[in-house]
Amino acid sequence: MSDVKICPTCGAKAKFTIKERLETFTAVQDEDAFKKIGQLKKAMQKFKDKADAFEKEIAELKLNRTT
Repeated sequence: MSDVKICPTCGAKAKFTIKERLETFTAVQDEDAFKKIGQLKKAMQKFKDKADAFEKEIAELKLNRTT
């Protein structure tokens, strides 16, 4: 997932990615896009946290089941 940072060349907000040790800035034109990117990042983090919790719970259930 890309990060949003300030472009060192133009000073605008841009999506920042690193591929093969090459830094790339891609301009994001719309403020609504920044809001949506932020919302998606938060949603993805919540989903990841829930998935991690479920994995722990499954591991505990498997451990309790075998004993």
